[in-house]
Amino acid sequence: MFKIKLKKGDTVKVMTGKSKGHIGRIISVVPNKNVAYVEGAGIVSRHTKPNSQNPDGGIIKKESPISISNLMMVDGKGNHSKVGVKFDEKTGKRQRFFKTTGEIVK
Repeated sequence: MFKIKLKKGDTVKVMTGKSKGHIGRIISVVPNKNVAYVEGAGIVSRHTKPNSQNPDGGIIKKESPISISNLMMVDGKGNHSKVGVKFDEKTGKRQRFFKTTGEIVK
């Protein structure tokens, strides 16, 4: 098990699988399973019975979980990169940075 460096709201690119190349925001992260849900990636069809939220029932399209290892963070210019962690010397806080450019993640 490793420390997950991606957070909800980060823009990522899917590197493998049926949604390869898709760029989207992370909807949620499940750390104990090492997966994330990415907006618009890994869409599957769910057959649902009628209920209070969906009175008609039917087929619903929703995101399926994608392994964290298959995602890479995207910077402002659209380039994907691994993410590293370093500590700011002045404040002592943990900062994420792109390993290719050294730019700090906002």
